[in-house]
Amino acid sequence: MPLVDPPSVVERLDLVFYWVTDMERAVSFYRDVLGLKLLRQDSATWAEFDAGGRRFALHSAGDGQPVGGGGATAVFAVGDLNLAKTELSARGVRFVHEGDVEGYARFASFLDPEGNPVQLIEYAPSGSGPPHGRHPA
Repeated sequence: MPLVDPPSVVERLDLVFYWVTDMERAVSFYRDVLGLKLLRQDSATWAEFDAGGRRFALHSAGDGQPVGGGGATAVFAVGDLNLAKTELSARGVRFVHEGDVEGYARFASFLDPEGNPVQLIEYAPSGSGPPHGRHPA
């Protein structure tokens, strides 16, 4: 029996966001440490960044609302993983995990100030990025 993709209900991935308890600290990290361009910020509840033509955002948690990590990791592509790690280490980032998928990509992971997982990935020069449906880590 041939596999048939069902018709899509969604058009595209719009954005990814993390819940944060300290918006000012989180905005500073993504803007000043990672160097993402801040597109807009709505008071202390929402901040949206340009992540290479895709949107990444932060949403503040309400008072007393627990924020727990889990489920997702923001992955940012870099051209030179070693250079990116050196630069970010100089800015105070502490990497917690590194690895590679032979012939595909190398990656390094760290936590943002809120404890959310973040990963940098450098794809092998032989391809044009990740093949559809394949996840590197």
